[in-house]
Amino acid sequence: MKTTKRLGALTLALVMALSALSGCGQKTPSSGSGSLPDGSSSGSSAQAEPIDLSQVTDPYLTVSGLPGDEVVARLGSADITADQLLYWLQREISGYLSQFGGQMTSLPWDTEMTEGVTFGQYMLDQALNDAVLHCILREMAGQESLTPDPSIASGVESDYVNMVLQAEGDEGRVAHIYWANLLTKELYTTLNENSDLYNQLREKHFGEDSGRYPTDAEVNAYLEEVGRYKVKHILLSTTDENRQPLEDEAVIAQKKATADDLLAQLRAAEDPIALFDELMHQYSEDPGLESNPEGYTTSKGEMVPVFEETSLALKVGEISEVVDSGLGYHIILRLPMDPDDFRADCVNYLFQQFLDQERERLGVEKTDAFGRINVGDFWDKVQSLQSAVQAEQAG
Repeated sequence: MKTTKRLGALTLALVMALSALSGCGQKTPSSGSGSLPDGSSSGSSAQAEPIDLSQVTDPYLTVSGLPGDEVVARLGSADITADQLLYWLQREISGYLSQFGGQMTSLPWDTEMTEGVTFGQYMLDQALNDAVLHCILREMAGQESLTPDPSIASGVESDYVNMVLQAEGDEGRVAHIYWANLLTKELYTTLNENSDLYNQLREKHFGEDSGRYPTDAEVNAYLEEVGRYKVKHILLSTTDENRQPLEDEAVIAQKKATADDLLAQLRAAEDPIALFDELMHQYSEDPGLESNPEGYTTSKGEMVPVFEETSLALKVGEISEVVDSGLGYHIILRLPMDPDDFRADCVNYLFQQFLDQERERLGVEKTDAFGRINVGDFWDKVQSLQSAVQAEQAG
């Protein structure tokens, strides 16, 4: 789970959903952090046949066949209910679809992602991970006598009052905006409170005054463990502007000869690090150089394999041999990383490990109700619900 991203996305401004009400003259906000997702990321909800909102009393029952308070899993003795799980399920699916810019209108629910796990089941399990995380936070906060900032609940209430005013007193229409996002006001409040509890718990256990705040050595060990590193490189490109291989063998041979000559200069230099910068700015054909003059901070899996393997094999301050990546000839310089720049990331990482240990200790048990959720059918009905709400707000 990417905890910080998940919880950061909870710092939402529901009042922005007022733009969904008719007569506002505003565009509907996107589903990114800082705004309430409008649920239309699939690009197909507008085509879904709307349901009759007058017949809906429980949006979770409507889209899944399970009432919102149905227990679908347990973390130790704590219940995880359908409303909590289904909110995160629609978030997972919407997030997946957003990667395709609205171009994908159907999903391979029954395709196996791994042996015995279909795409639909994978989405459901990811949603359960999200719901479990939030349950852990509430349980830990209760055990440690931590309470959320009361201004969070009062802020949600204030936004709600403003929305009702803009809806000319129609609380039903406002409730439907929550429904379109698989939320209720109560669940929305809880999710935002959980973000605050996350910050409190992280500070208590790994903050500067906790006694467990990571030292420079621990930050460096974290960087090594997760495979983060920083490099500069001189690139003599063997591809064109469309990243297609050059066909002129003589040009390619000249590029290799230039790279070899530059490396020879570096090996003979009294101050190879200073010379590296000079040669990089003079010869490198890296299109990203202008925006990354101080080098690239990256992680395992983000660079082409030979570039990554070479970079990770270098010691800080060491310069590689000439490396052919298929994109060109590289000379790579491994750079130091300032622990202060990554201490906050290390804190998040350590806290996530702490939460994972708590999950393992308590154990997660799915109920029979969890197994009755048909993800494809759920998503079709979510889109129908969203379509109905959109039509109501536009009417």
